[in-house]
Amino acid sequence: MSTDRGEVEALLRELAPPVLAALVRRYGYGQFHLCEDASQEALLAAALQWPREGIPASPRGWLVTVATRRLTDQVRSEQSRRAREEQIAVAIPPSELLGPPADAETADRDDSLALLFGCCHPDLSAPSQIALTLRAAGGLSTAQIAAAFGVPEATMAQRISRAKQAIAGAGFDFTLPSGAERTERLGAVLHVLYLVFSEGYTASEGDALTVPALSQEAIRLTRWLHRLLPGDGEVTGLLALMLLTDARRTARTAPDGSLVPLAEQDRRLWDQAMIAEGVALISAALPRGDVGPYQLQAAIAAVHDEAATMAETDWPQILGLYDLLELAAPNPFTALNRAVAVAMVHGPRAGLEIVTALGADKRLARHHRLLAVRAHLRELAGDTKAAAADYLAAAGRTTSLPERRYLALQAARLTGGE
Repeated sequence: MSTDRGEVEALLRELAPPVLAALVRRYGYGQFHLCEDASQEALLAAALQWPREGIPASPRGWLVTVATRRLTDQVRSEQSRRAREEQIAVAIPPSELLGPPADAETADRDDSLALLFGCCHPDLSAPSQIALTLRAAGGLSTAQIAAAFGVPEATMAQRISRAKQAIAGAGFDFTLPSGAERTERLGAVLHVLYLVFSEGYTASEGDALTVPALSQEAIRLTRWLHRLLPGDGEVTGLLALMLLTDARRTARTAPDGSLVPLAEQDRRLWDQAMIAEGVALISAALPRGDVGPYQLQAAIAAVHDEAATMAETDWPQILGLYDLLELAAPNPFTALNRAVAVAMVHGPRAGLEIVTALGADKRLARHHRLLAVRAHLRELAGDTKAAAADYLAAAGRTTSLPERRYLALQAARLTGGE
């Protein structure tokens, strides 16, 4: 009995994390690289077999069984077989080397959380955390990750390999941290997912403004995390933020791929189902307790999305939320966004005063966003000559081609094409 290939692929994406988690819990983080390779081979086998033969009664058990067989085969076939067997002798009982278990144990929430926490371990660099999360927890191939980030596959393969080696060499425990460490590690996980989403929503370089595959994967992984931790306000806030932001993606580009700013977007193109879901999530999370930065950002996005037109945007409410966000998580980019809200409430010159002060921050001083915001506020204030110069300077600093073209066009518009 054949099964729709799309249904199989969706199921495999959902099963990739718990299958790898089951292997790593059984054999230890020291064998992470072997477990990850074996789980990927099992997923590939399923992708080829299940559309033809149908999905088995216990798909997770099938995958763990096949992955265990592949892991055993790897141990037996390595040139350094003896050394390998000595390495994992403690982890794999002799009986399991003779054959896989009949079925896998029930998926466990803590295993899946531990896997995600391990991929985002603080000893790994941010690029390694992102790559490993997409590979191990997301189930993406190395080629897919490389294509999404616009780097050669060999480069991404090296990055993932180094991350695996770091995990194996550091002797990470496959256990969930507790107390303050758990809170800190969860913050790292949320940050990695946020970075993946942000890169997908606004690509930092290249010809395309967006990389939808990255945004969609970040949303999928955050949904998964939300199912594991439904009571965590910041997990809920991040999911709501992603949904409320990604709902506008279709309207952000014109048919020719050029950037369309928020003020000029056709809001009829916004995904109302995503907006409704995001609003419901953040509305449920805010009253529950401590409000963190992701919840506040989601609330700001909700105010934008609920406005039928740019003119109807509740800018005083947005400014109040930015005031809270600056207290909760001071950040120069938050301050820059707040400057726009100040300008919309108190006038462009009030916003320009904040932008001028932010120019002294080294993290922003040469960033194209500072110049782009200053250009926008100078234009609102009537200083078109200075605004055009800022637009042009901002265009020279961004590595995103759609942003560069948009900023250059704004400069040309103000100068009459001179």
